Amino acid sequence: MKKLLYKTLREVLCLGAVGMSLVASSAGAQSQNASATGLPPLIDREIIFGNPEIAAAQISPNGQYVAFVKPWKDTRNIYVKGVSEPFSAARLLTTETKRPVAGYFWTRDSKYILYVKDNAGDENFNVYAVDPSAKPAAGADAPPSRDLTGVKGARVMIYEVPKSDPDVIYIGLNDRDKAWHDLYKLQISTGEKTLIRKNTERITGWHFDLTGQLRLATRNAENGDTEILRVDADKFTQIYSCSVFETCNPVRFDRDGKHVYMETNKSADVNLISLVLLDPETGNTELVESDPRKKVDFGGAMFSEATDALVGTSYYYDREKQYFKDKGFEADYQWLQSQLPGKEISMGSRTRDEQVWLVTAYSDTEPGETVLFNRKARTLTPQYRIRENLARESLAQMKPVQYKSSDGLEIPAYLTLPKGIAAKNLPVLMIPHGGPWGRDVWGYNALAQFFANRGYAVLMPNFRGSTGYGKKFLDAGNREWGAKMQDDITWGVKYLIAEGIADPKRVGILGGSYGGYATLAGVAFTPDVYAAAVNIVGPSNLITLLNAIPPYWESIRTMFYQRMGDPRTPEGKALLMERSPLNSADKITTPLLVAAGSR
Repeated sequence: MKKLLYKTLREVLCLGAVGMSLVASSAGAQSQNASATGLPPLIDREIIFGNPEIAAAQISPNGQYVAFVKPWKDTRNIYVKGVSEPFSAARLLTTETKRPVAGYFWTRDSKYILYVKDNAGDENFNVYAVDPSAKPAAGADAPPSRDLTGVKGARVMIYEVPKSDPDVIYIGLNDRDKAWHDLYKLQISTGEKTLIRKNTERITGWHFDLTGQLRLATRNAENGDTEILRVDADKFTQIYSCSVFETCNPVRFDRDGKHVYMETNKSADVNLISLVLLDPETGNTELVESDPRKKVDFGGAMFSEATDALVGTSYYYDREKQYFKDKGFEADYQWLQSQLPGKEISMGSRTRDEQVWLVTAYSDTEPGETVLFNRKARTLTPQYRIRENLARESLAQMKPVQYKSSDGLEIPAYLTLPKGIAAKNLPVLMIPHGGPWGRDVWGYNALAQFFANRGYAVLMPNFRGSTGYGKKFLDAGNREWGAKMQDDITWGVKYLIAEGIADPKRVGILGGSYGGYATLAGVAFTPDVYAAAVNIVGPSNLITLLNAIPPYWESIRTMFYQRMGDPRTPEGKALLMERSPLNSADKITTPLLVAAGSR
């Protein structure tokens, strides 16, 4: 919602990290010299937060090319190379200098790479196409990109990339109504747009079957409920619904064409999100799978692009766990684990016939090692390591922990302790995640490593209101901004103190978005807890935040009101004012660095 004043988030993070070090130092939280304490050599912040040399590689569906992201004039851009060529032979495809390319993907026929770009951070993204085989014009650094959508002041949504017609994508445009996206068919080769459905029904998503036929829509009701509609020739027919506090979301049509995979936790007696099959004709559902351990929500589904079959599911406990439906995929995954031990395996992009994969292995001390996997030959060809110059041997381990909050609720968290020194009486940094309806996960984390390298213990709590742990845990955060949600962070500090890890006088807090709010709430509502604080674009006034919701978030406005407080009612307005750190700013005594946005 806020546009950063800085060129990239990297600069804000560097500023936050340096600011925390400086401010904490003024409060007596500066770590001792590494050589005297046993800490690893100091890692320069540019190596941690700067542009990675190579990242985000994707193999083309035809298996001939690999695209990836690499800095050009200090801004991340798209490059392409032949699959057997070295990365040094890659050709530049885009020439962005103001902001990094936000995301890209190959078309199904490998003819184009599509990417999204906004205008100087206005969050109004358009879709661009570039031909990876084209050559630059005389004097140009890259081949020309075409703006396929060409709409100013509107935000494009990509709904479907059908297998049935690789020259087509289905998009949403909110140029007619800023709050709601109309559905268009977009011809990639020509840029021609054809209006399919005008959105006058509060539609939030459109869903196509595997033949490219529009079959379902999701609608946001005035009361915040989600409705799943069958798209008939002349009308919508509601077939399923769930409340504002429940989840029901179509995932992908089954290959039988008669059912759609859907994730849902509908019903008062259901806590965890499960995967089901929904019949669009009757609205009936059939359970496919819920967490075998009965602990967390359904995480994700993996489908074969060659056969369209469901080949695996995943769930996130302390770490991610895969469950396979296809013996071939399972055998490949187990073999990859044997070749890349101790790491999580991300089976990224695949060729159309699924014989060649780009696989990335990562861990808490490995940002990412990408290899080319030939399934038939069972060979791995190294490609690159993300942040090649980062000294892996100097990185600290992240471990899952749990502690009890003020009301006894168990809070899962991730603790990173500095390497080479005793975990006793350390300076500590609390890093609450943004959202707040998201969660932290196990793996390499730049902020955690930056501070652990400098002698800090880092705790990243998944406070109540975080997703993935079931409906009860999520709903426990309702109307608890600055209250029990904040307690979950404060009691994390108490947990570290009780364990002897934290020096009570040397605890800092840093976060962005909701994490920035929690930072402000921490220093305003518990001023004696923290010795230093950094707020990155966190809201200080919750009423201002809700009034600033952009039009294209209209579909979730009611959800915000229900989970935070309704500013239209006297009770809700009073609650939001009470929980706004701005109204307790006079209580702040902690040194505080604020990285603000442009609005």
